[in-house]
Amino acid sequence: MKTNGGRGRIRALGGWQRAPRAEVRRRRPGGRSWTRGLSGAAWRPPALRDRDASPSRTRMEQKKYLQAKLTRFLREDRIQLWKPPYTDETKDVSLALKDLAKKYSDKLECCENEVEKLMEEIRCKAIERGTGNENFKTTGIATIEVRLPPQRKKDRKTRLETRLHVTGKELRSKIAETFGFQENYIKIIINKKELQLGKSLEEQGVTHNVKAMVLELQQSEEDARRNVQVEEEKQNEARLKEQTIERTKRGLEILAERAEMVVDPVTTPYLDIANQTGRSINIPQSEKKALMLAMGYHEKGRAFLKRKKYELALPCLLDADKYFCECGTDLLDTVDNYAVLQLDTVWCYLQLGQLECLDDAEKKLNSAQKCFKKCYGENHQRLVDIKGNCGKEKILFLRLYLLQGIRNYHSGNGEEAYEYLNKAHRLFTELCIDPSKVDRLLQLGFTRQEARLGLRACDGNVEHAAAHITQRREELAQIRKEEQEKRKRRQESINVLKTMGYSTYAAKHALHQARGNLDEALKTLLSNPQRWWLNNSDPETNHRQESPSQENIDQLVYMGFDTGAATAALKVFRGNVQLAAQTLVLNGGSLPSDLQLAAEDSSSTPSSSPSDSAGTSSASTDEDMETEAVNEILDDIPEHEEDYLDSTLEDEEIIIAKYLSYVENTKAATKKNNSEQK
Repeated sequence: MKTNGGRGRIRALGGWQRAPRAEVRRRRPGGRSWTRGLSGAAWRPPALRDRDASPSRTRMEQKKYLQAKLTRFLREDRIQLWKPPYTDETKDVSLALKDLAKKYSDKLECCENEVEKLMEEIRCKAIERGTGNENFKTTGIATIEVRLPPQRKKDRKTRLETRLHVTGKELRSKIAETFGFQENYIKIIINKKELQLGKSLEEQGVTHNVKAMVLELQQSEEDARRNVQVEEEKQNEARLKEQTIERTKRGLEILAERAEMVVDPVTTPYLDIANQTGRSINIPQSEKKALMLAMGYHEKGRAFLKRKKYELALPCLLDADKYFCECGTDLLDTVDNYAVLQLDTVWCYLQLGQLECLDDAEKKLNSAQKCFKKCYGENHQRLVDIKGNCGKEKILFLRLYLLQGIRNYHSGNGEEAYEYLNKAHRLFTELCIDPSKVDRLLQLGFTRQEARLGLRACDGNVEHAAAHITQRREELAQIRKEEQEKRKRRQESINVLKTMGYSTYAAKHALHQARGNLDEALKTLLSNPQRWWLNNSDPETNHRQESPSQENIDQLVYMGFDTGAATAALKVFRGNVQLAAQTLVLNGGSLPSDLQLAAEDSSSTPSSSPSDSAGTSSASTDEDMETEAVNEILDDIPEHEEDYLDSTLEDEEIIIAKYLSYVENTKAATKKNNSEQK
């Protein structure tokens, strides 16, 4: 997709037929190297380091891993800890649990006491859930598992009871009151959708035992209580964030609506869908608006991800998913946009510390992997055929493997987690860029982003990267030249139609309908002239004439038309003799009924009043707000069509190191337990 004026574009790789990508992209300014090269020394990729490692955090992650692994074993063996022989009639633990712990301590390679504690935690939670189930059946009161933001250090997971006929607003109020939030500054995510305040929970598919994630649009209240000034600043910040989300929605709706309208490409920002070379492609009208909204929300979400504003990014990404699902499966199967969206969504949940709330993380990642295979072909062959290389797209696979490793770790699949994390690590090492090579390309006049993308496309060869970037710049310059010539031809056609008596409005719409063909546009205008005049909103011709000139009336009367019909036709067509005569001829010497009404309306001109001025002022304010909303969207559309493939790898480096350390520490702890037992 692209915007006029060179502001940005939505790209589609490979065109409409089997296109691996359609996207909204703009260059991210600057960027910085995440490592520094040593002068005169051979550059090596940096060693991974876990900057967030601490003994307490490591122990906590090890416990979560063992609990997930134990839960998986219990499910495989169909062990139900909340039933006899592990739980007695009074719901207390029985001695059988100790024997079971001894059995699974061998499988987990962990000490018996630790396994017994984990089993007791699982058993108590299961009993609590069972009690809630019985309560729901008898009273209709559902239990919701509320996941609080990471700032809440304690009790991040807690349960809340509610009836399902209450509205989303009532649930939000209850959550705010229970956990000490300010109601207007939180959003609730349930089933990967933002909770709608005006509908009941039942209408929104909320069920018993569902997980509700709380997004806080301001910093912690504890910090906000420090003084009144800080509190006001937090509230203003949250209010601004809420307004930002609303402006995002409005801006995207305006731009999507313009895709179905006739706009002036010189003065009016709009969005268009283009292929990998930057040339416009045709999308079925039934899917075009949904696709533009989907891609627009995705880009806005990505912009928030770059700024690390994850609480704002998630609602945009979820809206993007909703609109993508309105597009046909043929489209989703042939572009990689939807696959990248799945990665971005899982990544956002991870950064929010709420990956457990995403029940279908595995499904999303598998869907992304299948889509990449369809779009890029076996061994990326289709991608190589289209773009000549696949180096830049390896960034997507690095993040895919990393997220698959994390998901497996949290599911207790240590071996699979280690395998995926190592695959991500190998790609990380391969995609690291020597800063000195980036500097050499900067000296040639290229940007950091171009340098990173070019070097990855050319396996780190500086000369090849420079040629690659130069070629792409030349291709884009040629596309811009072609678009300028196209706009010039369009304006010339408009001028031709205007010299024939048609308004700018009529000329633009007829050319749009005729796809720029002047002859077809003229046929359209000749076949139905009243349609263009009755709907004319062109200010240059939309003025009222009190009465046509006698000279023009005499010309039509001389042609044989009735004086009354001639006068009425000239009123409708604002003195244009040619169009008036043409319409009278086509309608047997009289005006059609709709044009007769227009002639009667034109006989009186309403005078201006103070209320008109007030209305104009209000309209001007609304227009300014719309312009602001649109500009915020356009500012976040990347200029570079491959912006989504550009990364400094800083975040990936930290997270790979963190989870590899978790896996290795778990292995070390297991080995230590085994040696102690011996």
